[in-house]
Amino acid sequence: MDPQGNAIGGGARIDGPSVQARDVHGGIHLHTSPAPPPARPPVPRQLLPVSAHFTDRKRDLAALDELAAAAPLIVVSGPAGVGKTALVSRWLRGTAGGEGGGDRFPDGHLYADLRGHSPDGPAPPTEVLGQFLRALGVGQVPAELAEQTALWRSVTAGLRLAVMLDNAYTAAQARPLLPGGEGSLAVVTSRARLTGLRTDGAVFHQLGLLDREAAVELLTRGIGRERFERDEAAAGKVAELCGGLPLAVCLASARLASRPRQPVRAMADALARDQTRLAVLTIEGEKAVQSALDGSYAVLDEDAARLYRRLGLLPMPVFDTCLAAAACAVPPEEADRALDALVEANLLEDIGPDTFRFHDLVRLHARERATADESERTREETLRRVVDWHLATATEAQRRLTPAQLVMDRDHVPPGLPAPFEDDAGALAWLDAHRTGLMAAARCAAEHGWDGRAWQLVDAMLPLFLRLRPYDLWIEAHELGLSAARRAGHPAAERQMLNSGAIGLRGAGRTADAISWYERSLAAARAAGDARDEGQALHGLGGCWRDAGRPREAVRHLEAAIEVWERCGYPRGAALARIILGEIALDAASAAGSDAGSDAGPDDASGAARAVRYFERAQAGLLAVGDPYDAARAQAFLGYAHALAGAYETGQAELSRAERTFAAAGAVQWQARALELSGRAAQAHADAETARRRYEASLALYTAAGARDVDRLRQRLDGLEQAGDTP
Repeated sequence: MDPQGNAIGGGARIDGPSVQARDVHGGIHLHTSPAPPPARPPVPRQLLPVSAHFTDRKRDLAALDELAAAAPLIVVSGPAGVGKTALVSRWLRGTAGGEGGGDRFPDGHLYADLRGHSPDGPAPPTEVLGQFLRALGVGQVPAELAEQTALWRSVTAGLRLAVMLDNAYTAAQARPLLPGGEGSLAVVTSRARLTGLRTDGAVFHQLGLLDREAAVELLTRGIGRERFERDEAAAGKVAELCGGLPLAVCLASARLASRPRQPVRAMADALARDQTRLAVLTIEGEKAVQSALDGSYAVLDEDAARLYRRLGLLPMPVFDTCLAAAACAVPPEEADRALDALVEANLLEDIGPDTFRFHDLVRLHARERATADESERTREETLRRVVDWHLATATEAQRRLTPAQLVMDRDHVPPGLPAPFEDDAGALAWLDAHRTGLMAAARCAAEHGWDGRAWQLVDAMLPLFLRLRPYDLWIEAHELGLSAARRAGHPAAERQMLNSGAIGLRGAGRTADAISWYERSLAAARAAGDARDEGQALHGLGGCWRDAGRPREAVRHLEAAIEVWERCGYPRGAALARIILGEIALDAASAAGSDAGSDAGPDDASGAARAVRYFERAQAGLLAVGDPYDAARAQAFLGYAHALAGAYETGQAELSRAERTFAAAGAVQWQARALELSGRAAQAHADAETARRRYEASLALYTAAGARDVDRLRQRLDGLEQAGDTP
């Protein structure tokens, strides 16, 4: 560089950012670093914490060490409350889990409560597989169990995982959840022996009750050595009356710890006298659990006791502070104090940041106390408040995430609690984290005849379905919502359930079912004279017929949808229909290019230009009505169409802007789609290196979106190795 003239000449090569003030001469080459790969999700470490009071079990821990050397599948069984979860958690965290001796399972530790003896029934394998796959980075899970199982085994085939399946009900429930490959270990706990898993290569360990010495030691750790020594005989009697059941011992020690001036003898006498028993909780003749639970409940303060009862009524397997506040109609701060009291008394398990659950036995006891101590009206009001809290919070998330979409009227009574999120990302994260609770609330509403709340909950979950694509939950929810809307006698809601449910059916590959739902919606809309819903059904049918390979039928329905929507003044719908018309134009252009022979371009330029016009109108229309998310979808296709029509740089710039919009919105599938379209445009432009980078980035995201997308991207990458391939 000339310091006087600030000029560059000759065959200069510039790497990285540079500022040139004056003339540049010669063959200049600018090189930019490739975009960093998308961030991988953190390695899951989901094992439950283990109490500091864990006692004895040395022989059991040694037995598990021996079994792990013999087989990759272990079943630990025993009566309820015997400590199966604590034992396996301790063992996996220690000998097998990586604490102090190197991690045998570097790809993660997964945990699931299969709720084998929950009052609401066992957890379906689809729910747990969805949780596991998402924890490993798979964002879009197939709808059917067979597809989920195949994807789970494919994803885990080369991994080294520790998987804990807690509280299984049957062998059939656990079997689909076993990881693939030889480097992983699965441990199943259950009250049943699950001998059916023997055919899967399982080895078995039966966990028994604590002996008297171990039970006394566990009690002593809870109440302190000095207090134990003041009345060793009474402490021994308490341990004996607890029947060697760790849960009972822990609850007894918690009660004693909460009353430091009470003699241990008083606890022994109370256990001996107490005749109130829950027959269903009698375990191998031992009834100490009921006595310990009653005693622990009796010493709770009024606020904690009320929360205990009301949480026992709820259909949700886990709770947070806001949900507890809604159940008791109190401020979150008051609910938080009551939750702390329940955790301290060992009546509630703290399983994560602001996340709690009952042990199955304790939950049954809490529910019985609610039946005995609360009026029927109070019990119903509690459930209604909890349903209303889910509905109000989900509706707030829906309004934030899809402001351009009409939110139908709601029936709930606002709970008066602040929304637990502040931005779009937080709203989507809340919907994702509470998907199980939202579905439980919808079922609860339907079971109690609150049909309006049931279908409204499903409607409020739509942003979750559209952004994250959990097709199994999407379809289940809309089947429930459709039935509820019919019982409620709400035709508009019924059409809404048909239309949004059909989107999920189409996305899951069930095109014929989606067409059936849309046709029913179309007939109902025309009978009701609802032009907006008529256009929605026509639009959906257009997309389905395109998927079915019948573009003329698709165009006919889409043009009819545009006509109906423009006549009734719904420009957003017309813009969405033009997106699909643009896609059909690109389909036709690609087919024309392929039919022209090897010398023809990959896409017909005139067809691409026609697609450009569709996408430009669609994007402008969506921006005009304040729908930036769907406008970004139009922008992604517009960029691809521009590139194929000859404006390559313009097209890639449009695609980059769309991809950033999707990344900010947490829409992984559409972010991957934009990257894929960018790769296709680069490949059509003979820019193989850019195409490879875009495909690899897209593939990393699509790995979380389902096998069909992954296979397609791999085929595109393979195609780059063959000269002359088209995108």
